[in-house]
Amino acid sequence: MITAVALGAGAGAGFTGRAGGVSTAPYDSLNLGGAVGDDPAAVGANRRHAAAALGIDPGRTVWMRQVHSADVAFVTAPALPDPVDAVVTTVPGLALAVLVADCAPVLLADTAAGVVGAAHSGRPGTAAGVVPALLKEMCARGADPARIRAAIGPAACGGCYEVPEEMRDEVAAVVPAAYATTSRGTPGLDIRAGIVAQLAAGGVGDIRVDPRCTIETRGLFSYRRDGRTGRFAGYVWLKDG
Repeated sequence: MITAVALGAGAGAGFTGRAGGVSTAPYDSLNLGGAVGDDPAAVGANRRHAAAALGIDPGRTVWMRQVHSADVAFVTAPALPDPVDAVVTTVPGLALAVLVADCAPVLLADTAAGVVGAAHSGRPGTAAGVVPALLKEMCARGADPARIRAAIGPAACGGCYEVPEEMRDEVAAVVPAAYATTSRGTPGLDIRAGIVAQLAAGGVGDIRVDPRCTIETRGLFSYRRDGRTGRFAGYVWLKDG
């Protein structure tokens, strides 16, 4: 159910999968998204189940209202009233969560500085620069790009993520590495490649990429594949003590 990610001895991080929850079709079963039409009681139970598997407090998890922006918030408590697509904290035990179902979940940690961050980076957010904005906010809180470890989670791959040619060109104009051609020979976007380039340009050298494509992997939620469906999550937190 959980794919753990090593982002340093003082941080915890991981990506959830689709199985192991209580939601029924089409959200079956570990849907963590609260705004997709699923039973709120089931979502709450799933979030508690995921938190238990990760060893974190479900009551100390920050859930964003994601809107495909480049806005970043520094948080010290779970409440987050304004819509943002990236969050940063220096508070141990406060988990940051990012929901996805084809967009890329991005987790960053500088454990020496005691700073972690999470971003929701889909096509609009990648073009707008949400990950560079997250990196900038983390550095303002004491992080050093040379120390930051990054994890980019499962997302729609360049071989599957088909878009109109004009859209590909618009994104590639600001993020050239995102330019792709699908396995069918049509215009595509490789969002994760674009994010890798953005992180590298910001001085981050330790970048790990989960190779799974959400569209191809039935064990993950995919909006492009299924339409009405759930969301899986990336989590990152500073460990207590």
